[in-house]
Parts: sequence; C-alpha cells; structure tokens
Amino acid sequence: MEENKEDVVTPFSIESGETGVDYEKLVAKFGCEFVKPEHVQQIEELTGQKPHHLLRRGIYFAHRDLDVILSTFRNRKPFYLYTGRGPSSAALHVGHMVPFIINKWLQDAFNVPMIIQITDDEKYLYRPELSYEDVQKYAKENIRDIIACGFDINKTFIFTDSSYIHRLYPNFIKMQKHITLNQIQGCFGFNGTDNIGKWAYPPLQAVPAFSNSFPEIFGNRNIPCLIPEAIDQDPYFRMTRDVAPRIGYLKPAVLHAKFFPALQGLNTKMSASDANSAIYMDDTPEVIAKKITSYAFSGGGRSLKEHREKGANLAVDVPFQYLTFFMEDDARLEEIRVKYGSGEMLTKEIKADTIRIVTEFVLEHQRRRSLVTDEMIEAFMTPRPLLVNNL
Repeated sequence: MEENKEDVVTPFSIESGETGVDYEKLVAKFGCEFVKPEHVQQIEELTGQKPHHLLRRGIYFAHRDLDVILSTFRNRKPFYLYTGRGPSSAALHVGHMVPFIINKWLQDAFNVPMIIQITDDEKYLYRPELSYEDVQKYAKENIRDIIACGFDINKTFIFTDSSYIHRLYPNFIKMQKHITLNQIQGCFGFNGTDNIGKWAYPPLQAVPAFSNSFPEIFGNRNIPCLIPEAIDQDPYFRMTRDVAPRIGYLKPAVLHAKFFPALQGLNTKMSASDANSAIYMDDTPEVIAKKITSYAFSGGGRSLKEHREKGANLAVDVPFQYLTFFMEDDARLEEIRVKYGSGEMLTKEIKADTIRIVTEFVLEHQRRRSLVTDEMIEAFMTPRPLLVNNL
C-alpha cells in the first residue's frame, strides 16, 4: 500500500501499511483520547491490583470517558462492563480472546457486573454463506469458549440477541427513532444492495450500553457502562453516545484496543477462510508450532549478517507482537526486546518463545473449556440479579 494512502478502519474492514494502523491519526480521526499513564495508575490505586499487562503495555490505548468511570467507582457508585461476540465460526482465534481477557480482569478487579452480547442476528444478516442454524450452533460453541475464560457466574450475564430481543426491543426502537438512513450509511457504508437487516441492526448493538435493557439485573436504574473493545467497533458507540442523551440515558464509556495482527503481518487481516492467518483456540501444539514457524512474519534481517548488524524491526515482527499480547513476564519481554532488537537474539529463538507462550495459553484454555457443561451455559444465559458491590 502506498505510504500516503490513508488507513481504512471500519467494523468490517481494516487496511493499512506494512507497519500497521497509524493509531495517532486514527485517534484524531475518531475523536477519542489516549489512555494516559495517570489512568493506569488510578486503576491500580482504585483496585489495589497491579494493572493487567494489556493496560500496562498500552494495548488498550484510547478511550472515551474513562475518567467518568473511574470517578464513578471512586465515589462508590456502580458501573458495569459490556462486550460482545459475533458467532461466525465454531472456534475462536487468539485475537478474539483479547477483549475477554481484559474484561475478565476488569470484572474481578472492580467487582462489577459483566454483560456479554452474542450477536447471532448480525452474523446471519451480514454473512450470506451462513444459515440461521449455523449461527445458532456457533453461538453455543462461542459461549462455551467465553465461559472458559473464567467469568464469575454470579457476576455475568450472556445472551443472544434472538433470545433476549423482547427485553432489548423498547430501547432498540428508541434508538431507531433518532437515527436516519443517512447517518447509518455515513457510519457503516451500506448501500442499496445491502439487505434491510444490515441497515436496521446497528442500534441493537447500542442498547446493551443502557442498563435498563436488563431489568432483571438493574431494574429501571440508569447505571454507567464501560465497553472495552477493539477500536474498529467505535462507529457503533459514537452513534450510541450521540443518541443516548436524547433518550434520557448516560453516554457509555469505551476503552479501545489496538488490533491483534494476523500471522502474515500487521497490514493483513485474520480470516476464517485462511486457517494459516491465525492461531485458533482448538489448534493442537503441532499446528501452533507449524503456523508460527512457517507463517509468522519476521522483522529480522534477511541474512544472519544483516540481522547481527541491524537487529530486528520489532514494529513489524509478528512473534514479538504476539509476546506483547500474551507474555505476562515484563522482565523477560524487555530482555527479548533488547536482545532481538539489537540482533543478539535470532528469529528462530523468538519464534520458539512465541510457540511456548501461545501453546501454554491455548492448552490451558482447552482444559477449562472441556469443563464447561450445557447446564453451565444455560445458567449464564438465565436473566437474574448479579451479586456484586454497589448495586
């Protein structure tokens, strides 16, 4: 891609140069703010816990109204977390795990409710190759993966849009009344060839950000919401924040993550049609090792001599990016950064570290997933009061 060509970031498409998305420009374009070291320090002070490495390393890097949420908690008032998953395949890949990792940590650290939306309607409407039955099957398997992340059943409600629409519908039509077709087209780029369901769907992703959409949990209270998610989802919540005051609700706060790279590089996208573009949570150790060894884009030198002289380009090196997301040991990550960046450490060595860390993560997830029963899924999906502080 030409250097002067602008990044394209939408909920459906990401296009960038070799070094990935220019987040400085994207934050300016979207009109959000950077997460500052003071925010991370406040989280540590308020929770009494060392902030998660996804926060410490700036992977969750931008926000809207994070200060409001921290002030709410400081004043001993309630807030809740909301995230979601679109069930387009039976197995999640490691990139899909990132929002659930941070949400699980935030839920535990702040002791707050967690709402997880499974957008079965969205995937059926947006993916012509998927039947309704496919999407329902994927939804159940994805929920099994989400529960395996360790969410507390006493603090977490998971729902599919199709099963909970009777509760969402009042706020859904309030949102619809205040959004025009021109606004939807401007946010999402739909045109006359898109089915009508695509046009109608976006307000439904907004309504879980309003607490009275969940009367069994919050009653009719107006409680602030924090949405940790990848920054490509921002158009949904810019729209939500625009409409919320007009229908008497609080604007949701958002916490944006950087994109998790495909194995082939930061300027490509993980794709379900290319199994070698990502590590999947049902991959075997042998498959993980082969994918990272054969396909993970290296920022190392083209020859041993060049590598020793110039070191690796860490900004484009996929194994190093994967370690930044998944290696918890700060000291070891810094050692790798210095040694690999200087050329002392070789590409095969960092790939070996990456294979070990990712394999350990995937195998532990597979172990926990094997313990999730159909009865547990039903329990998580049952609307009920959640046992948390400040409610």
